[in-house]
Amino acid sequence: MLKTAVQEQLLPGDTLQAKWEFAQQAGYDAIELRGKGDLHFASRLDELKQARKDGVVMPTVCVDMLHFLGAFDEDLRRDAIAQMKSQLTVIAEIGGTGAQTPASYGMFSRRLPPFEPPRGEAEDREILLAGLTELGEHARREGVTLFLEPLNRYEDHMVNRLDQAADLIRATGLDSVRIGIDSYHMNIEESDPAAAILAHADLIGHAQVSDSNRFQPGAGHLDWRAWLTALHTIGYDGHLALECRLTGDPVDAVRSVPAFLKRSGA
Repeated sequence: MLKTAVQEQLLPGDTLQAKWEFAQQAGYDAIELRGKGDLHFASRLDELKQARKDGVVMPTVCVDMLHFLGAFDEDLRRDAIAQMKSQLTVIAEIGGTGAQTPASYGMFSRRLPPFEPPRGEAEDREILLAGLTELGEHARREGVTLFLEPLNRYEDHMVNRLDQAADLIRATGLDSVRIGIDSYHMNIEESDPAAAILAHADLIGHAQVSDSNRFQPGAGHLDWRAWLTALHTIGYDGHLALECRLTGDPVDAVRSVPAFLKRSGA
């Protein structure tokens, strides 16, 4: 059965409880949280625990930080890993399933000048494996999962496709690290997004959705029937978490997504 989630910043309301009331009325099954840096997510623990007591379903958190585990600077890498460990601990404490992060975001692109990053591919791999292993071991201890999200070539120069994420994850040897797919990035990077899903069925742990133009599903040209059919074929039973910009009336746009995805995946 198709389950949908929506990131908290897209919902109207001043509290998670108010956002959840709207989300349920719109047809969503969960809220995906956003985890800011400087241990901000941990500072929300009392709020999150109360929301859980009040019935808010919050299975996942997606990072919202300025630097990530693949940063060029060692201090920034260590901070990103510390932030992610904290977010994994918090999501475990409120009964969630895991946290999603890219290797980097906006740090460098081989498709834009100066084209050659200051660090080579071998060192990139070494650093990513070290970070993913450390975070994966922490996730395993907490009983949750780290989801590695491939981003498009203009936002990250290291992990753009599912096969690249899969290679790193297999190298860690950890079941607590899985791929977090995103329909928008896949539309840019995968020659056949549905085939990529089928090829990496054993490693897909989470899914985020937005259309080809980064707006809400239904506002672009992505082949949703093929994408959703592939997820159904592999037996994906997690949430489809809405992470996008909104076009048109924002409330109507958010409200439209569950029904659109259910029609497209029928």
